[in-house]
Amino acid sequence: MTGRLLLRLIAGRLTQAISTALVLATLCFVFMNMLPGDLSLRIAAARSGDERLTAESAERIRKEAGLDRPILVQYGEWMGHVIQGDLGRSLVSGKSVGAELADHARYTVTLGVFGLLLSYLVALPIGVVAGLRPNGSIDRITSLIAVGLAAMPTFLIGVGLITVFAILLKWLPPSGYRTTSHMLLPAVTLALGLAAYSVRVIRNSVAEVRRAYYITFARVKGLSSGEAFLHHGVRNSAIPVVTYAALQLAILIDGFVVIETLFGYPGIGELLVKALLARDMPIVMGAGLLFGFTFAAANLLADLATLWLDPRTRRMAT
Repeated sequence: MTGRLLLRLIAGRLTQAISTALVLATLCFVFMNMLPGDLSLRIAAARSGDERLTAESAERIRKEAGLDRPILVQYGEWMGHVIQGDLGRSLVSGKSVGAELADHARYTVTLGVFGLLLSYLVALPIGVVAGLRPNGSIDRITSLIAVGLAAMPTFLIGVGLITVFAILLKWLPPSGYRTTSHMLLPAVTLALGLAAYSVRVIRNSVAEVRRAYYITFARVKGLSSGEAFLHHGVRNSAIPVVTYAALQLAILIDGFVVIETLFGYPGIGELLVKALLARDMPIVMGAGLLFGFTFAAANLLADLATLWLDPRTRRMAT
């Protein structure tokens, strides 16, 4: 990979990251202001509780946070601070938005990495075996299971796991986060949802490579089907799998919100839900920026992996 190609790729993805993040944050700002109700009242209730809510406290928050100014002025001021690297402060806790996001992101990253690795630990061997023997019994059974899991909402999978392993068997805690065992049920819920899709991507990729002419030629030379795939097919079949793994980040972001809320897991998803309910706009907009940059970074890693795996891509890009 040439240095010029790498710089061009990074510059393109960086531009995409900035534009995507700003669009997401702007949409968050617009939608939050479109919600019915008084923004300052919701923030005051989140700070002190509904029983201590007064009109005076809401009016004080409206002036302190600048919510009495025109919407475009509020947005312009926030954008000016973002350009300087300042995401502002939470309207509820008063803490720095960057500190709040960083504190919760470490839990989300741990859960995401664990769940993603667990999903491919399950999907990779099943998908390879099904792809090497398409339309066989293993392929049909795994296809049926994968379709069933894909059709089930994430929260329903989580509720089922809680019912079995937390309530009936009492093997694992149902919610919260105090020990590593609290992460197992959320990670398995996430992994099952991801594996339901990735196992079919792996299966189709392996089956397509298995039919390729170079695999046939290797078989003619005397290699078995498994040996031919191991020596000549693994790298090519990995290309769509790696690309799809990056696209799964969108599923991860959606899954974080549902799973962390369901299990009371202290990650970005739970923070975002609480911020939405409290109308904590700086937190919501900061999360939009974070999601935009994260998605673009995943696409960059997928591009780099594809360029490394497939030399033809490098020749076309130069």
